[in-house]
Amino acid sequence: MACLSWKRGRGPSSCRAQFLGEHMARVKEKLYEWIFAALAFSSLVFLIGIVWVLCKESLPIFSRVPLGSFLFGKFWYPTYCPPEFGILPLILSSVWVTLGAMVVCVPLGVGSALYLNEVANFRQRQILKPMIEILASIPSVVYGFFGVVLVTPFLQKVFSLPTGMTALNASFILGLMATPTVCSLAEDALSYVPRSFREASFAVGADRWQTLIKVVIPAAGSGISTAIILGMSRAIGETMTVLMVAGGAAVIPKTLLEPVRPMTAAIAAEMGEAPMGGDHYHALFAIAFILFIITFVFNIVAEIISRRFRIKLGISR
Repeated sequence: MACLSWKRGRGPSSCRAQFLGEHMARVKEKLYEWIFAALAFSSLVFLIGIVWVLCKESLPIFSRVPLGSFLFGKFWYPTYCPPEFGILPLILSSVWVTLGAMVVCVPLGVGSALYLNEVANFRQRQILKPMIEILASIPSVVYGFFGVVLVTPFLQKVFSLPTGMTALNASFILGLMATPTVCSLAEDALSYVPRSFREASFAVGADRWQTLIKVVIPAAGSGISTAIILGMSRAIGETMTVLMVAGGAAVIPKTLLEPVRPMTAAIAAEMGEAPMGGDHYHALFAIAFILFIITFVFNIVAEIISRRFRIKLGISR
């Protein structure tokens, strides 16, 4: 079929040039599509590689220690003779520290998000929003130094403790670190609530507080829950801060005022001392694999809740 330029009397050379131009445009479009597809699937390849390495390096420990004894053993003495590889103290330490961090970051993060989205004027939002994002970009080692220099002596003095490096210290610092994550995601969830919801509430006589409590927060509840879960995932996966301020004692904690050793701190502190290929080495990889499963489950749950939230509010993606 003759091309458009041929019909207009421009000759076969113009027709050929137009055909080549269209062909090159299709080739470029296909090339860009393949490049972006490769970049998208590369994350899946990396994830599979991480899982494979963790499985390969962690499974040998279970030929020496039963899985039940590994998960629920009360003593973590990997360098003793004979060694004991019970990680229950490490798991409970992570749980205590993470729950303590949630007590700090949930009120601060959600409260800050509510203020930014519902109360603050434009000028206040322009100042506070970047400040919260700056908190998220501060390196964790800086938070660790803050905990060592200021929080540790304060706790030691107030509670008359032999050391201020305790689960409470780690919980407070981790709560501060997770607050920007919770605040940012919760504020996004609140901003997705349609304005018509608020206008309908005001139309039936509700004031701002009643609208906030009975309309906005329930409508954004799934998104806020997602923010809290992702903040919990950030807290349980943090390494440097808990290594510096948690105290490093691999014992089952009874209160927040005792030194603890969460799973991440145990990996960071002991990996350099564990002989490569030994039982201690493989046990640390097994801890990392369990930690990976926990954070993976948290993120899957957060994604499911987030998707339900978007469907509930009619957001396509």
